[in-house]
Amino acid sequence: MTEPRSALVLGATGLVGQQIVEQLLLDPTYTTIRLFTRRPTGFSDARVEEVIVDLEHLPESAAMYQADDLFIAFGTTIKKAGSQERFQEIDLEIPLDFARRARASGTDHCLLVSSVGADVHSKVFYSRVKGALEDGLEEIDFESLQIFRPSFLMGDRQEFRLGEAIGIGIFRFLSRIKDDLFGVYSPMPVPMLAKAMVIAARMELDGHLIYHYREIRNLSRQKL
Repeated sequence: MTEPRSALVLGATGLVGQQIVEQLLLDPTYTTIRLFTRRPTGFSDARVEEVIVDLEHLPESAAMYQADDLFIAFGTTIKKAGSQERFQEIDLEIPLDFARRARASGTDHCLLVSSVGADVHSKVFYSRVKGALEDGLEEIDFESLQIFRPSFLMGDRQEFRLGEAIGIGIFRFLSRIKDDLFGVYSPMPVPMLAKAMVIAARMELDGHLIYHYREIRNLSRQKL
């Protein structure tokens, strides 16, 4: 009999976070799915526990951050944040604070939605912040840190992003030739990414692992 698992999800109201929760709910192994969020998510399953909080002033109770697996799918855009400084606070400082609390409370596995090109030394500000987050999580020393680096994400966003929509349209058309024609820059359906993350969590792999398009696609083809 498979041992029951518990999950923490940071970013459950976002495009990827919502799909991660959906995939967790398809897996009966997960008996507790705790969501830290600023607003209600709409999930009504009995296994889902919503913790409505100000994510910049997290509660101190250590027990709230303990789980088998921490999924981080949290972030914004520079446009929505209003400035690079504010973007860094949201995309870097909040996830790191949360991850430190989770690790200190006994959470061993962390799975992060990052971005292709993430590199703390990148000339691109967005990629530098994503790289800094990856490096910061590695310093926290989880038993397992699994980083997923998608390119364009294909899904129904609440806000319209013109540049991303144009890019996805072009890539989607050309990808009919071969689904991974563009290698790590191939557009990725959000359900594929979310399913791969849940499968990877179940595998309980130790160490620091990084996945790009082909590895994510291959993971997603496995059964939950």
